[in-house]
Amino acid sequence: MSDFILHTTQLPPEQQAIWAKCFHPTGIFFEFTKEEIEQSIPERFEKTVRRFPRRVAVKSKQNEFSYTRLNRAANCIAHVVLTHLGEEQEPVPLLFDNDAPIIAAVMGVLKSRKVYVPLDTTHPHARIAAILKNLRARLIVTDSKNLPLLSELAQCGCRVVNIDRIDLGASAENPKLSILPDSPAVILFTSGSTGQPKGVIQTHRNILHEIMNYANAVHICAADRLALLSSPSFADAVRTFYGAVLNGASLYPLNLKREGLTHLADWLAREEITIYRSVPSVFRHFADALSGRERFPHLRLIYSAGDSVTWADIESYQKHFSRDCIFVNGLGSTESLTYRWYVLDKETTLTGSSVPVGYTLDGQRMMLLDEQRKEIPHGEIGEIAVASRYLSPGYWNRPDLTQAAFQASLNTREERVYLTGDMGRIGPDGCLTHLGRKDFQVKIRGQRIEAVEIESALVSLKTIKEAVVVAREIRLGERDLVAYLVPGERPRPALAALRRLLAEKLPDYMIPSYYVWLDALPLNANKKVDRKALPNPDASRPEMHTPFVAPKTAVEEAIASIWSHVLGIDQVGIYDNFLDLGGHSLAATRIVSRVIKKFQLELPVESLFAAPTIAEMVAVIAERQWSELGEEETEKILAELESLTDEEVRRLLLDTKETGHGRD
Repeated sequence: MSDFILHTTQLPPEQQAIWAKCFHPTGIFFEFTKEEIEQSIPERFEKTVRRFPRRVAVKSKQNEFSYTRLNRAANCIAHVVLTHLGEEQEPVPLLFDNDAPIIAAVMGVLKSRKVYVPLDTTHPHARIAAILKNLRARLIVTDSKNLPLLSELAQCGCRVVNIDRIDLGASAENPKLSILPDSPAVILFTSGSTGQPKGVIQTHRNILHEIMNYANAVHICAADRLALLSSPSFADAVRTFYGAVLNGASLYPLNLKREGLTHLADWLAREEITIYRSVPSVFRHFADALSGRERFPHLRLIYSAGDSVTWADIESYQKHFSRDCIFVNGLGSTESLTYRWYVLDKETTLTGSSVPVGYTLDGQRMMLLDEQRKEIPHGEIGEIAVASRYLSPGYWNRPDLTQAAFQASLNTREERVYLTGDMGRIGPDGCLTHLGRKDFQVKIRGQRIEAVEIESALVSLKTIKEAVVVAREIRLGERDLVAYLVPGERPRPALAALRRLLAEKLPDYMIPSYYVWLDALPLNANKKVDRKALPNPDASRPEMHTPFVAPKTAVEEAIASIWSHVLGIDQVGIYDNFLDLGGHSLAATRIVSRVIKKFQLELPVESLFAAPTIAEMVAVIAERQWSELGEEETEKILAELESLTDEEVRRLLLDTKETGHGRD
């Protein structure tokens, strides 16, 4: 009997009953034993390759790798890295899109006894350059598609390995290097309190322990297909990636930033995905776009973690998914990985104000601490602290941050304590309710953000004297970043220019959606910023250089209504820029999804960024509608146009000018 099954005997009967249903209906499950975490990730992976050599390991639109081919590709990359760097341990950055090649690169770097550092290609160049400077890496691994980006970062001084120049189909032996379980495996850069990204280190043992808990709980088997929707630079992707390739399952990467949510339901059904995992905001918008006619007969698990799940999310799950599909609400961090989860099914009764995050996992012990860092009893609210031997060793090149966040345990030498900064309350049965952040760190669309990093970027601009950034629920169920600014000069800067400057420094999820100008920041009795006194932003159209031009045609009005609803703005002009209105990538997917439903057209998400005003979107829609006309209908329209007299043409042009359908 597995450690996980023994652990679940401490759960309430209803939780035990739901977990017991979490099996693939036809797959054969192989238990991930505790002894197997005392090895390296490549060792576990190579055992999986020997067990499932011909099974699909990774499949995307562009690539399909069997386990044998993936292992060969990883070995080829490993030998090239070893040729350049030798066998000493050091960080190796990876610059790839979310696709099969980065999976091969990750395994290749690990096999060479190196520490991989996944970089997000969509992040600003300045942020990527700052990470590379921090790492002092001697080598970076990428592909031909991302070489132009590297050429713009030439100052990093790294040698470059382009895997497209390597014969990944060639047979290559496993390097067979000795790698200790407590060796660093990955550095994941998150938002930093110093104004710069900070790198969280995770070891081989920690990742294997995480995957042991995950695999044994949800019984991941070779018949499973896991959707990889997160950027490889985020911790959530680590769980999905290794959950698949260390258990013989198939990994299906999908770039949501490029593909959007519009066809996610079709893709999940077509690829017969069995395990879906994303942050709550992505699931929320995905479920919101469902009509009720979709069917997901193969989907057996929805796992949501990284931010607060609401009862409305659970209602959406219960409405749209089958009785055989269960829902897991997880809680964790990049430093501790997962330390709590709660499982629900179609019969779960919705009670209380918050969805619980549940019960402790094997190898993790959780406490609530007061302000003096003393443990408090159940029922009281305190800071969540995680005690475990499977915590991050700390932050890359930041012993000060490591010392502040991690403490020695009073129980054993092997165990350490991580202070999460999250607040919570434990019920009588040991069930945890998450109550938000203790400090000014927030989570937006599942990403942990230090508000001070955004504030530092703002005050670095000479036009901004002071800045405070907070997260507020402006739209129901949505948390957005709001920047409160005191201008450093008059006239104050235009928001469009401000956003463009921030985009050069910060990823899109860290750029505030709302901006409030103040003569001075409110202060409390201690002369500190009184965040509770900061006013809520209103829903009015922000100040813009572009004059307001109201929609006139039915199409313009329909699109303006969609933009207004998604962006939470009461008035949108047809020449207002989407980004200047506070738009971001997730809002773009929601808008495009609704436009497709409204006009029955196929539009990529990129179309909104290529045509970022209502007027330009109308033109795109008209072009698409014209191109999708049948040949017979097209000939009929052309014949009608050719039959018009000069007087009729002049009258039509005059009508167009008077109704404002045209633009000089």
